[in-house]
Amino acid sequence: MAGMDPKVESEIPLSRTRAGDRVEVVRLEGGWGIRQRFNQIGVYEGDILLVKRRAAFGGPIVVEAHGTETAIGRGMAGHIAVRIRP
Repeated sequence: MAGMDPKVESEIPLSRTRAGDRVEVVRLEGGWGIRQRFNQIGVYEGDILLVKRRAAFGGPIVVEAHGTETAIGRGMAGHIAVRIRP
């Protein structure tokens, strides 16, 4: 689309990634509560995550960040805007 920022076009929610994808956290969306939860699990803007597994039937997405694997529910993953990295 004309006039759209190309960086924004390449952003997708973490919930739409595939196992094996390497992604950069671009933006964390949501209110105080969900942002607090991101802090608790150690996911921050600018982090590089490796998508390890996606559970079937809407289950959690397992990512590796800072050497630690963390399961993130699909609802929460929808609040994490990421960009696929090579």
